[in-house]
Amino acid sequence: MKNFDGRLFYILPGLASAEAATAATVGSKAYGLARLARLGLPVPPAFVLGTAVCREYFAGNGQLPQDIPELLSTGLAALETATGRKLGSTRHPLLVSVRSGAPVSMPGMMDTLLNVGLCESTAGGLLRTSGNPRLVYDCLRRLVRDFTVVVQGASAESFDTIVRRECQAQGLATARSLDSVTLARIAQESAETALALVGRPFPQSPLEQLQQAVEAVFRSWEGEKARHYRRINHIPDDLGTAVTIQAMVYGNSGSTSGSGVGFTRDPSTGEDQLYLDFLFNAQGEDIVSGRHTVNDTQSLPMRLPQVSAELSRLKSVLETEFRDAQDFEFTVEAGKLYLLQTRNAKRTPWAALRTAVDMVHQELITPAEAVERLAELKLDQIERVSLGKAANTRPLASAVPAGLGVASGRVTFNIQQAKELAAQGRPAILVRPDIFTDDIEGIAAATGVLTAAGGRTSHAAVVARQLGKVCIVGCTELHFKGPATECEISGVRLVEGDELTLDGNTGRIYQGRLEVVRERPEAELAELTRWRAAAARKPG
Repeated sequence: MKNFDGRLFYILPGLASAEAATAATVGSKAYGLARLARLGLPVPPAFVLGTAVCREYFAGNGQLPQDIPELLSTGLAALETATGRKLGSTRHPLLVSVRSGAPVSMPGMMDTLLNVGLCESTAGGLLRTSGNPRLVYDCLRRLVRDFTVVVQGASAESFDTIVRRECQAQGLATARSLDSVTLARIAQESAETALALVGRPFPQSPLEQLQQAVEAVFRSWEGEKARHYRRINHIPDDLGTAVTIQAMVYGNSGSTSGSGVGFTRDPSTGEDQLYLDFLFNAQGEDIVSGRHTVNDTQSLPMRLPQVSAELSRLKSVLETEFRDAQDFEFTVEAGKLYLLQTRNAKRTPWAALRTAVDMVHQELITPAEAVERLAELKLDQIERVSLGKAANTRPLASAVPAGLGVASGRVTFNIQQAKELAAQGRPAILVRPDIFTDDIEGIAAATGVLTAAGGRTSHAAVVARQLGKVCIVGCTELHFKGPATECEISGVRLVEGDELTLDGNTGRIYQGRLEVVRERPEAELAELTRWRAAAARKPG
């Protein structure tokens, strides 16, 4: 096999070259997957274009390196051997996801494409191998939408309008309940919409889809939200992103399938318990995109008890291997669990402190490691804010808390307005229909975020929590009926400038500004102070 000098890596049975690489060369996502595969955990096979290829792309003024076709052909040959499927086959087609992966985790800041390789000629093969027409047309309509938006730069609104119209006509809450006939109609209309938006048909060559998807992922490294995330997190601009090309597993293949995100500890409080979001009959983007309310988590243990038990066991396995709290993504296909990612969890400072102290007590890390891990924390600023007299105040509504604390401020619906209020030293509550990573500048500027849709483990909620923002998502009583300058919560009209209080501890939403009580993690702070003093006394 040709040596591509550290530019092509594998996460395949018996050929996991990414294990010997580093996060700097294969990206943190692929590096984590290789470690999971080494543990014998269920990871779909993949190959990786290293970060060096991305740097070559930008050094060549946005031109793919000349040997990209050879790199893809070599990687695909190994992936096809591992799966027994072939990209473009009309009988046993291989579909892949094309995922970004920077050396430093940047959740949701770059692009991903799923279901790549599906087209008119391969749809019949997927139907033959799966026996599931609903799966085929759901994957096809998703790919047409996402390819046109991510690769070709069109707006998603026209595609989303088609789906909303069909759901409303049938009285359904989400597209997950649409049947195969409707999804086939949506896929056809989506293809027509794509042609109208970009002036050329959706590509019917799986290899062309793959190459353009790879380029789009490289290009997203310089996207506005990725650059802004790097600025506020002090991440160098010259690292580049790897691209992981991975065999698809289908969370949208029926009632015993689904997708989820888990944290091995509560990322808001640091409590030592599994923290999960899950949607049945869904793909991963449904969870992390922030477009959907996530409401199937509680029923997972009843409907798929074996999967639930596996996830519980996984908590200990991940923390023993990575010696830190993990944020992991997973898919269940026909009752079988697959792991798609793991990374050190983004969390609040309170959670970071509690997790480190608890892990020392559990002998997962040493006191010296805890001191090093928490070196950047401003200990005098670690506190938990709760409402003082809220017990006597009736909340407007309750929803899903995704960030610790309490935030009061002026309602705004506009990212620019949130930034202007922050510049004036006036706290803002950003109120949105949903929560996207595209909103990162508004999230960073606001004191709190409230959304009608979305889940607590969506990429944008993860970012909000990491930034220390109070975040409440999935508020079903929040409605936007008029212009983008007003909303209603449980029938109460709110306009720009009205005051709102978000209780991120309980998920309750209050009109006006309420009194708060501040609490400090004194026991954990005292332990950390002792460890720091002991480290300072050591010679050298």
